[in-house]
Amino acid sequence: MPIKKFRRGKNIIKALTIACLAAYVPTATAANWFKLQDLNPKKVSLFSGFIEPDLYVMAGTPAGIYNTALKRFIYATPHVNLIGPNFGQSTTFLIQRARLMVRGWLNPHISYFFAGEFGNNAATNIRGQYTPQLQDAHVVFSYIPAARVEVGIIRAPSAEDAMNGYMAYNYVVFPTVINQLMLQPFYASQPSRPYAVGPSGSVLVPGNESLGVNAFRYPGVQVFDWKNWGHWQFAYGAMVGMFGSVSAGNQSSSPLYAARVQESYIFGGHGPFRSDLTGWLWYQYAQPDYLGHSYAMQREGLGFQYLQGYMHPWGRQLKFEYMRGNGWIDAPSAFSQQLGLQPALYQTQLYPNVNNSASGYYVEGGLFLTKHIEANIRYDYYDRLPNLASVGQQRIFKTWALALQYHITPITKIMAGYYFRTVDAPHVASNSPGAAVSKVVDNEFAMQAMISF
Repeated sequence: MPIKKFRRGKNIIKALTIACLAAYVPTATAANWFKLQDLNPKKVSLFSGFIEPDLYVMAGTPAGIYNTALKRFIYATPHVNLIGPNFGQSTTFLIQRARLMVRGWLNPHISYFFAGEFGNNAATNIRGQYTPQLQDAHVVFSYIPAARVEVGIIRAPSAEDAMNGYMAYNYVVFPTVINQLMLQPFYASQPSRPYAVGPSGSVLVPGNESLGVNAFRYPGVQVFDWKNWGHWQFAYGAMVGMFGSVSAGNQSSSPLYAARVQESYIFGGHGPFRSDLTGWLWYQYAQPDYLGHSYAMQREGLGFQYLQGYMHPWGRQLKFEYMRGNGWIDAPSAFSQQLGLQPALYQTQLYPNVNNSASGYYVEGGLFLTKHIEANIRYDYYDRLPNLASVGQQRIFKTWALALQYHITPITKIMAGYYFRTVDAPHVASNSPGAAVSKVVDNEFAMQAMISF
């Protein structure tokens, strides 16, 4: 009897896992991110979701800035040593993401997906206030061969870490190059008063004018599809949308164009956990507005990933991606606002002109030591504003990440990681704020549980 009960319990757990997985992953052998996140199978759970509680730990080391008016050093903790989105603490526990999803299938040609975000992150932090938002809302029409049409709030074609689903994240902390170059913050294009002028043609944006981020999503129309030839698969997506804040209700008329093509050789498996070798190219172009003037923002990149044996002993992963951008480069504020600090130290510096540039890459690897335990390593490099190196505006961010994951099911796991971080400020004076920050950047420890339901 005990053995039968054990087997029955094991079968129930297995059935629940399969049912949960079906809510996110179509069972066709040839799958990709366009299909996984934009289409639904006939038998899919109407309601699903996940919660991600996070723990972040840093030393919170302050930096000393010499104030010439007061003739003394003022010590403040830079944002790089504080936890977003509020930047009030260096050690904290929060619910990073909490998402409720509704998805369904009307007929073989129409499917829909809606998702609300209730976590505490940059997408729900609007003008410093917690604001839950509708993060996904789209309908897909599959009537035209080789050209499925998607309408609504769509995850725009771009970098791999911007495209992939939450179940594929291997680290708690995103690569800096993705966060700063692709997770674009929005600011009021018609503020109550024009932003102050900063160095090298930049503007200084106060924190109360920040409209959050769209989490790589934009309202628009996308055409996408894929084609299989044996083990080979070609997939594409092209989108025309609007560049503006969705969460703040400021859906600008500024245009956005995005496209991605990818080629895969599939060894076997299903969904996001299939074994394959995939390469991709992507491009984005937008025209943000500020005070009635339209600026250019261009992003492009390429990469590849090898993934084989997910949740199998000695299963392995290798991924590389390079990206670069021109125009509309965002430089987050260096310090929290404190008495005696100049505005340039606690306001975001936005460099809107097209001649500004940034680039970077990340490379990561993973290895399953057992069916449930995976070890990961990543190196992340981001070179911001090298065109302004001679005037001291260039910053180079480097991060080594070591992580360990325990996979309970394919979509529920616990992650822990340690991040060795440095920021270089070339060509700056030794007593400048840039030099002060670069000397005190903390390493970071972070843990996260991904709990699916």
